[in-house]
Amino acid sequence: MSDAATNDLMTRFGQAFMKGDVEAIVACVTDDFEWRQAVGPEAPWGRIVKGKDALRAALAERDVTMAKLRFSETKVAINGDQVVGTFRISGETQDGRPGDWRGCDLYEIRDGKIAYKDSYWKQIVS
Repeated sequence: MSDAATNDLMTRFGQAFMKGDVEAIVACVTDDFEWRQAVGPEAPWGRIVKGKDALRAALAERDVTMAKLRFSETKVAINGDQVVGTFRISGETQDGRPGDWRGCDLYEIRDGKIAYKDSYWKQIVS
């Protein structure tokens, strides 16, 4: 896949995330897509979400636990079938507290779609 095609895929995926368009997000991933989330019980990975149906469920769950999400300062670096994306995300936690985090995602592209997303967020504690 060319860098231009990968950039187009990542742009569509990012825009779908910003809009909260679950089906547009799902259209960008492989059937066996795997998302290793930054927080979760499965050491050392956090939480592992596998497949399109599990992705839909995880996104619906996130909409309950976090509100008013806004992604900004996004960048991608493409290296063949490997992509690194950085971002800033703001929003509110389930109890209404404001949040502001920086993070990065590691992606693997296969057959023109995203096969793997490994997420890392700064964990802010006070």
